[in-house]
Amino acid sequence: MRRRWKALALLSALVLSVGAMLLDLAFPLPLPATRGEGGVVLARDGTPLRAFADREGVWRSPVAPEAVSPLYLEALIAYEDRWFWRHPGINPVALARAAGQWVRHGRVVSGGSTLTMQVARILEPSSRGKRGMFDKLRQMFRALQLEVHLSKREILALYLDRAPFGGTIQGVEAASWAYLGKPAARLSHAEAALLVVLPQSPSRLRPDREPERARKARDKVLARMGSVGVWSAEDVDEARVEPVVARALEPPRHAALLAQRLRSASPRQSTIRSTIDADLQRTLEDRVSAYFSDLPPRTSAALLVIDNATLEARAYVGSVAFADAKRLGHVDMVKAWRSPGSTLKPFLYGLALDDGLIHSESLLVDAPQSFGDYRPGNFDMAFNGPVAASEALRLSLNVPAVDLLDRVGPTRFAAKLANAGIDLKWPSGGAPNLAMILGGTGARLEDLVGAYSALNRDGIAGRVRYRADAPRIERRLLSPGAAWIVRDILESAPRPGTVADTFDLRSRMRVAWKTGTSYGYRDAWALGSTRRYTVGVWVGRPDGTPLPGQYGAMTALPLLFETIDSLPTSPADAAPRPPPANVEQIEVCWPLGLPPDPAQPQLCHKRREAWTLDGNLPPTFAERDARLWNAGVESYDVDARTGRRLTADCSATHARRATSLARWPALASPWLSTDARTAATLPPRAADCAPDNRDATEALRIDGLVDRATLARPSNRTTPLKLSVRALGSEARIRWLIDGRMIGESNGGASFAFDFSEEGAHTLTALAETGAWSAVAFRVMP
Repeated sequence: MRRRWKALALLSALVLSVGAMLLDLAFPLPLPATRGEGGVVLARDGTPLRAFADREGVWRSPVAPEAVSPLYLEALIAYEDRWFWRHPGINPVALARAAGQWVRHGRVVSGGSTLTMQVARILEPSSRGKRGMFDKLRQMFRALQLEVHLSKREILALYLDRAPFGGTIQGVEAASWAYLGKPAARLSHAEAALLVVLPQSPSRLRPDREPERARKARDKVLARMGSVGVWSAEDVDEARVEPVVARALEPPRHAALLAQRLRSASPRQSTIRSTIDADLQRTLEDRVSAYFSDLPPRTSAALLVIDNATLEARAYVGSVAFADAKRLGHVDMVKAWRSPGSTLKPFLYGLALDDGLIHSESLLVDAPQSFGDYRPGNFDMAFNGPVAASEALRLSLNVPAVDLLDRVGPTRFAAKLANAGIDLKWPSGGAPNLAMILGGTGARLEDLVGAYSALNRDGIAGRVRYRADAPRIERRLLSPGAAWIVRDILESAPRPGTVADTFDLRSRMRVAWKTGTSYGYRDAWALGSTRRYTVGVWVGRPDGTPLPGQYGAMTALPLLFETIDSLPTSPADAAPRPPPANVEQIEVCWPLGLPPDPAQPQLCHKRREAWTLDGNLPPTFAERDARLWNAGVESYDVDARTGRRLTADCSATHARRATSLARWPALASPWLSTDARTAATLPPRAADCAPDNRDATEALRIDGLVDRATLARPSNRTTPLKLSVRALGSEARIRWLIDGRMIGESNGGASFAFDFSEEGAHTLTALAETGAWSAVAFRVMP
């Protein structure tokens, strides 16, 4: 009989085991799938930036048990299932007690469900809210399945991620942020107790709607924690005093466009941690929204802040307002292709420094010039004549930049930028050309910010990183010396609106900044780099339509400095940094661009302190047109007694003395002072000397307006004065300027008519492509 009973027991166990296996195969666990589930993008400190709902519209933020406050775990286990770590999924003692109470009182007094059974109910939507005997048996079966297939930690993790907390909020982490504004890792005793009791009746106990009812339920949990001795009486009493205060349920939506970008790149990852600083992000979003609230319709903006040391983004504002359809807030302008305006100029000057073409004070000419069929002008159509390379960069002058790019080579410049990570976009069939330096290409804000960081990273640019685990992609853009010189030039530009000696600016961060405006006022840019951060701002319309009157210095630059001034700083950020060993400051002379020669002091018209790289002292560029006077040294003989110039064919009575002078570029002549022009002009030829080709200079004369004329509009007219002039003496193209500002062009001796009514004294200049020029002064009466 004993052997029979043993055999029967073994057979029964075998049948039960096989039956359990068959049931397990026939009714597999409805474990949640990760693909297509919702997720959350976090800031670098774990703060949720944006939550993504799953297919059912549920918001959750997965969290590991180890990342949840121990206070919450203690309260959860003690209040819901003290034997969780020991039972096999069901607790027979608790079930028997619950059944006895139900028989005795005719109602449910205490539940017999374990945490594992609650997870089973959560995973099977069809059983939620049902309390029949069959439903309980099904939950028990599922609980046993869970215990077989999963570890206790995995079961607990499912509860932490999927427990209902009211509305569309699931999981303790999402609930903690939604109701309390903090992670579940930092819960107090009172907060832990509140979140433990919420899943029992999430709709009835929601603290944002029923705070008093939620408080009573919380206090019940606190009382249990004190009675079982898990928490001290002192902790429980202090927790009771804490009020129940909850925020309205709103899913987080910060750095929304970046979150969407990261989510699209990793759709299967439920939790994505970004490099964003949550506090800085919120501050800058509010600032951008307020700053641009009064701009015209359809206007948007983008702002990006990165840490130079790591290339990690600390703030990412892709549009003025993500949900604003009128401003096309769904378009991410951080990664959009836009015309970069003048923002590429610093890298051109840096490359020219590395090539030995210029030093910081090289003489460039800002005057109307033609480069084949391309005739660039400045933003305000005014010209400055002779300027230093540093001034041309700080003032963002167009003609000197095009001249420099023509010597460097557009294709080579574009290749250098591409190698450093600045991808440029060209129209179909397009290729690098001279217009690229003025915005005739496409670039992205994030690429420009990564490039500008090179100014404070010894010339090494990099790709902006939005995740700490993203690869570091860095390429050299400039040499350390060239980066230092360009940064020094840009840092020397005063902030708009500041007046010297008015404020103590020594404590301000040194900022290497540059603005840009694309053709037609479509894009306004401002980029700035400090020792620790690089910031980029773009303003415009995502649809590409013009925004008249809005340009970089007026629209984007103030926000750039507001942002920089709000960043963390230290005294070192305001201190100048010494130049690298291969950067030296040397005195140079204009117009030659070379160090002064003590033996020939007449060659030095103007002295400047220049930063040089690797000891290179390149002379002033020669002019392209062979018909022009080339800047350089002009050697000749003079009569030692009269100072008259001598040619090769003169009488023998002259006492010859060799001398020389330094000539300015011909196109700079209209902007020179009388003394400077005189010092660069050959003296008259002696009467008994035969002419030479040095006398053959083109003379230009303005016809139609007498020098020093006074003009008045007839008293019975309100229309502007109509003037008609022509330049005689040249067949070349003529550029007409009033007070240095270009107003039009004509060919050879053709007439040029224009309207003018601005009162006061003015100068009209005719400048031929050959370098010949003439000017007349006139006055317009009121």
